[in-house]
Amino acid sequence: MTDPARLAPREARALFRGGLVTPTAGWASGWTQANLIALPKDRAYDFLLFAQRNPRPCPVLDVTEPGAHATPIFDGDLRTDLPAYRVYVDGEQVAEVTDVLSYWRADLVCFLIGCSFTFEAALLEAGVPVRHLEAGTNVPMYLTNRQCRPAGDMSGPEVVSMRPVPAGLVATAVRITSRYPAVHGAPVHVGDPRVLGIADLDRPDFGEPVEVREGELPVFWGCGVTPQAAVMRSRPPFAIGHAPGHMAVTDARDSAYQVP
Repeated sequence: MTDPARLAPREARALFRGGLVTPTAGWASGWTQANLIALPKDRAYDFLLFAQRNPRPCPVLDVTEPGAHATPIFDGDLRTDLPAYRVYVDGEQVAEVTDVLSYWRADLVCFLIGCSFTFEAALLEAGVPVRHLEAGTNVPMYLTNRQCRPAGDMSGPEVVSMRPVPAGLVATAVRITSRYPAVHGAPVHVGDPRVLGIADLDRPDFGEPVEVREGELPVFWGCGVTPQAAVMRSRPPFAIGHAPGHMAVTDARDSAYQVP
């Protein structure tokens, strides 16, 4: 297979539509990736308000009309063109599947939420290592003790992703990622994970653990799995999300979300 980093978004989406299941970190370099959450229309306003009140973990990139499964930044099919999906009924995960055609409803509103994979190429360019890319694994993600500001029926904890960064490069990582506020921006915490209520970095709630080496600090960013944590807490009757780390590869450029 062609180097995944060199694929165009439509090429990556075709592979996922064909059944390839893989975390998407490092895929389609230069093209923005996004988290997916789809909720019935009667729950969509509450979620939109939830996202507006919690922009760090839930930065909204695009929203569909009810029943639509494409957007101006995603010229594909949101029901089939991600590597894997999770389906929730009353807040409980009932399936993890490679497409959601059989679960699709005409009243679903899809939200595309910014993803920190978007700034990883910029980190690498600045000399900041990205351990899960080195290891070829999914990024580790953790539930925290920080509660999001609720909205209507939506509430839940903030989820974070973690990347180990050499202590001398933490300021560089903060500077680089702060220029991408639409895809989580600067870290929410650096250092002791216990401050976030994380007891063991080797046991992430989503994704896979990575090694934190001597001289490195764990650095935590807001994570677009937060909407699914809110679904699990708030228990709407139905929802669809991406499998964590298995993102929507969009037709927007990373540079479109970079600020001076």
